[in-house]
Amino acid sequence: MQPIVDTSLWLAHKRRALASPAAGADFLMRRAAEELADRLGAVERKFDRAAVLFCQTPAAVDVLATSGKVAEIVRVEADATFLGDGAGGDAAGLVAPLETVPFEPESLDLAVSLLSLQAMNDIPGMLVQIRRALKPDGLFLGAFAGAGTLSELRECLLAAETEFYGGASPRVIPFTDVRDAGALLQRAGLALPVADVETVTVRYDSLFGLMADLRAMGETSALIDRSRRPGTRKLFARAAEIYAEKFSDADGRVRASFPIVWMSGWAPDDSQQKPLKPGSAKISLKTILENPGRR
Repeated sequence: MQPIVDTSLWLAHKRRALASPAAGADFLMRRAAEELADRLGAVERKFDRAAVLFCQTPAAVDVLATSGKVAEIVRVEADATFLGDGAGGDAAGLVAPLETVPFEPESLDLAVSLLSLQAMNDIPGMLVQIRRALKPDGLFLGAFAGAGTLSELRECLLAAETEFYGGASPRVIPFTDVRDAGALLQRAGLALPVADVETVTVRYDSLFGLMADLRAMGETSALIDRSRRPGTRKLFARAAEIYAEKFSDADGRVRASFPIVWMSGWAPDDSQQKPLKPGSAKISLKTILENPGRR
């Protein structure tokens, strides 16, 4: 598989962001953590052992710890810097290479990943590893930036660069859409797969406010094939003009889209519901339609 993302550079951006935190720039992670709490709350069971995979902050650990549903939590990060003085709560901390799941087969009851899968080059392989690490009937919950993320910024940068140079290089990573996410869960062998999307729309005074937030998140471009030509002030000023022309509201502020794709799936187990075999129905659809009062 041809890698798309320079994961070493992505981690460097994350370390830089951690070293210079900006108030409020973690809004996407906080939103994802709140949604995780809701989704975990809807699951009527408890988990003996959970892993929180490459979430870069203790937000997911805090959700699991306060849920009262998880006995043991292990937080996995690609760099000890993200663990800081500890994994968060009573969680154990573990450092492992990005895109690996450092657990024995069938050793986890729950695996969680927030806002890191989009930076991985082998999402299918990561999901397979997660499925293998889950015990039968173990649950995976994940969220990542999906197709359409920063679509406005992508369009305006391409337009501005084409004006200046007669062509453009990619500056925003490609994102997976929700339909592909569902297929990836099935391909990984997870049962009862569900994928859905929640779009977060954020408003800024200008493109420059958005770019400041992306830098503070550690989410500036980490494409392997990114342009090595330094962006000039004139280039970004023109991109900001195009952004304001195409994506501003009546008050002059501009919009930025962040579709968050949520995935859930279970390690197969005989106890799970399964679809009936074709032809096993005891009453035909035709009979039901012709006799609506019949049960």
